[in-house]
Formats: sequence, structure tokens, C-alpha cells
Amino acid sequence: MNRPHIPPLPAGVPPFKPPLGLRNQLVQTVLASLKYRKRGPNPMVDAGQDVILACEDGVRLKGNYSPHAENKALVIFLHGWEGSQDSTYVVTAGRRLYEKGASIFRLNYRDHGDSHDLNEGLFYSTLFNEVFDAVKQAARRAGDAPVYIVGFSLGGNFALRIARSLRDLSIWNLKHIFAISPVVDPWGAAPLVDTNPLYQRYFLKKWTGSLRKKQALYPELYDFTEILSKRTVLGMTEKLLPAYSEFPDMKSYFDSYRVDKRDLENCPVPISLISAADDGMIPVKDLLDLKLNHNARRIIHPHGGHNGFFQSLKGPTWYDDYIQLIMSEATNNE
Repeated sequence: MNRPHIPPLPAGVPPFKPPLGLRNQLVQTVLASLKYRKRGPNPMVDAGQDVILACEDGVRLKGNYSPHAENKALVIFLHGWEGSQDSTYVVTAGRRLYEKGASIFRLNYRDHGDSHDLNEGLFYSTLFNEVFDAVKQAARRAGDAPVYIVGFSLGGNFALRIARSLRDLSIWNLKHIFAISPVVDPWGAAPLVDTNPLYQRYFLKKWTGSLRKKQALYPELYDFTEILSKRTVLGMTEKLLPAYSEFPDMKSYFDSYRVDKRDLENCPVPISLISAADDGMIPVKDLLDLKLNHNARRIIHPHGGHNGFFQSLKGPTWYDDYIQLIMSEATNNE
């Protein structure tokens, strides 16, 4: 099997060199979600205020806003599929930036973060408009401070679609978009979830729990009995879509939130795409195929897994340091 050529790191980007014991992609991926990393004092969580954002078409999305007295910046976090505002990678990255003086907004998508009761309709990754609307509302809380978006996995996909939309739309004072392990081509990435028992078990447990919660809240609308009997993520998706969505099949659904090769060429805001060549869920070729402009950095490390990039067991991660570096450089250049 021919491995794609990985380009050198852009100028000014520090390398990621994990110790030998942390180079395995499964180790990196599992560490991203382990709850022990959230232990200890967290002033960001202590300052957090749950908010409900009224978005277009009557949709309501839940978020958590942690204002900082210094308000050096506002960082908006977008979690991965079946994650939430309380996902370990969101909470730990947010804590690090909060301790440096940034305010933090952690957004939940529909049916994520214990928000299943807020909307009758189900979550689909195609629901971009409501996420964009929520991000715009969150950004207004920044005042005069610069705004940054950090998205992980599916959140990275949303972040890149936000970047694409900036050709025609705008978000107040947005300075940089970070897409970490972003899904670029869902049709190519989705089958990989079922190829690894660890990934499959994790997402099946999360998604089946979510659907059961939705069915209990709206029994007159949903009966997922047959869907829940499937033991693969793609098997559940194949049954769900024709029954409860406008999509007749999986390919039409996955293609509808793909980031195409030339979508980011004209984005006016700097982008950092951060991924690993050994990511077991995101084919690195998808990122290599994207056409980028001078504002964008394509950062592909040999190691890092999915949402990993751990330099030590306790952190901080490589991207924690990198995001802080970019924010500091922006402040120094003002």
C-alpha cells in the first residue's frame, strides 16, 4: 500500500514529537476522551453559565459560556459527534485557554449535551445553518475581543464549513479557525468507524443511548426498535435515514456535508487544519487534496491519532500549545 507523501510543516509551526510510549494511534485516540484528564480545579467550569440560543426555524441549542474578567479573547468550541460541552478534550483545552485570560463558549449540537428535549427533530450532521447561527450569537458575547473557533472531528467539519461560508457571510471579529482531526469526506471516513472494535463500541454506545433518550421524550414521533437492533454504525445509519430524514441513502447524506477540494480557497480568515497521518478515522488524503490559500496552514503530523496529540499522559496536548501560540502572536501583532 502506497502511503501519501506528507508535506513538511509550515514555517513557524513547532513539531509534535511524542515519547515512544505515546506514539501508537490508538493510545493517542483513547487518551483524548479519558475522564481523568478533567480532574482537579477548573475555573472555566466554575464560571460557566448554561444558555439556550434561539436559532432559525425555532431551533434551540444549548451552550455554556464562561466569561473571563480579562476577556483577552473568546474561544468557541465545537465538539465531535456524540460529544458535548463536557467532552474531555473540550473541557481540558478550554481550561487551559481560560487560565490564560480567554472567555470560553462551549456549544452543543442538537441532541447533544443532554439537550434532547429542546427540539422535536433529530440531529443530522447536515444541520449547518443552526450551528452557524449559534456560533454567530456566541461571537457577539466577545465585545471587542478577538474570536477564535476550535472544532474537533465532526466539529472540525463544522468549522471548515463555517470557513467556507465566510466567502459570503461573516462572524464578528473572527480571527482564526482551528480544525482538529476534521472530517472532510464523510463518505470515505464513515466506514472506518466500524473497522475498529474500539471505535465501533464507543460510538454504538453513545448513539444508541442518544436515540433511546429521544424516543422516550417523543414516543409519538419515534420508534427506533429496528434501528437499535443493528450492531454497526453504518447499519443503524442505513435504517435511520430513509425512515426519519430527507435522504434516501447513506451516500446522499454523507456527500451533503462533505468539504470539497476548492471550498476553502477563498476563505478570508486564517485556518489551521491539524491532523495525523496515523488517524484511524480520517484518511489523510482527504486533507492533502484540499486547495488552500495563503491564510491556511495544513499541519499533518506523523503521529497523533484522532483528537490526540499528547506530549505526555497529563497534557497539555500539542494543539493546546499551538492554539495558545497563535493567539499570543495575534495579540503581539496588534
